[in-house]
Amino acid sequence: MNRKIVGMLTSYPGEMPTDWLWQQSPHPFGVWGNIQIQATAVNPDFLLLYNFTEFPRLNPEKPGFWQRFNRREKQRELRQAEIQAKLQGFGKERIISLVREPPFEEKKAKRIAEYQLAQLYCGYVSGPDDFAPIPEYMPAIWYHSNSFRELEEMGPPEKVRSCSWITSGISRTAEHRQRLAFLRLLKESNLEFDLYGKDLPAWAGSQGKIGNKWNGMSGYYYSLAIENYALNDWYVSEKLWDALLAWCLPIYYGGSAADKLLPPGSFLRLPSRDEKGIAYIKEVTATPDAWHEAKDAIAEARQIVLHKLNLLNWLSDLIEKLK
Repeated sequence: MNRKIVGMLTSYPGEMPTDWLWQQSPHPFGVWGNIQIQATAVNPDFLLLYNFTEFPRLNPEKPGFWQRFNRREKQRELRQAEIQAKLQGFGKERIISLVREPPFEEKKAKRIAEYQLAQLYCGYVSGPDDFAPIPEYMPAIWYHSNSFRELEEMGPPEKVRSCSWITSGISRTAEHRQRLAFLRLLKESNLEFDLYGKDLPAWAGSQGKIGNKWNGMSGYYYSLAIENYALNDWYVSEKLWDALLAWCLPIYYGGSAADKLLPPGSFLRLPSRDEKGIAYIKEVTATPDAWHEAKDAIAEARQIVLHKLNLLNWLSDLIEKLK
C-alpha cells in the first residue's frame, strides 16, 4: 500500500512532537489505513493544519518605525516567513484545515476572518460551527497515555470512588466563567466528588494537576464532562471521549452532537448548571447503579470512539477522497 505521509502545523503553544497522535493507532509510527501521521515530516504528502490560525495575510501591514527594532515583532515576521514558505510549497488540494476550538459568540467575527484566510491556502477547511466552510463534528482525540491496544481490549478497571471532574481555571470567555460559577455552586453544595486540574482558584479545593487523565478517571464510576460551549449541533470535545475511554459514565453538559455520534445510554445529560443540575448529580452518584446499567452502552461507545470517530480514521477517509 502506498501510504501518504501527513505532516502538521498548529497554533497551540509549544513544540509539536514527531510522534503526536501515534498512541491513537494500534500500528507503529502512527500508521492508520492509507496514511501515516508524522507531525514534523519535512516533505509530507498532505499537511494538516490543526487549529492553525497564523495564516500570512496577502497585504500585511508594514511595521512602524519602532516595531522594526522590536524582538517579538522580528520573531513574528520570521515565523510568518517560514509559514508562507511551507504553505506555498503545497498545492491547496493537499492542505487540510481542522478547527478545534469552540465557536464562542464573542469571537465569531475573528473566526470568520480566519476561515476566509484559510480558504486562500487550503483546499479543505472544516470546523464545528455553522459558519465554517465545511461544518463538521470534531474528530476524536484523547488524553490518556495508554496504548491503543490497551484501550481497545481492556474491560472495566477497578472502580473505587464515585465521581471526579478534571477541569481548569481558564476564565477568558463568558462560557468559561459560567463553568467556574457552576464549580462554585458544586463546592458550596457539599457534593462528594474529586476535583483535578490546573490554574484553579484556591476556593475550588483542587487535588492538583493530573499528568495522565487516566489516573483521575479510571477509578471512578462517574465523571463530569462539562463543555465550554453547548449552543450548536456540531461541537463535542475530548472531555466526553476521555471519560468513556476510562470506562466512566459521563455526566455530560454540551450540545446535541453527542446524541448523534454515540449510542443511547452511553452518557447522562446534565439538565442544567444550577441547583437542579446539582440535585441530579447527587441523585445519580449516590449509588453505582446507573453505571452498571450503562456498562454495555459504554463498551459500545468506546469502540466507536476508538475506531470510527478517531482523528486518524477521519484523516484516512478524507485523504482517500482527496487523492
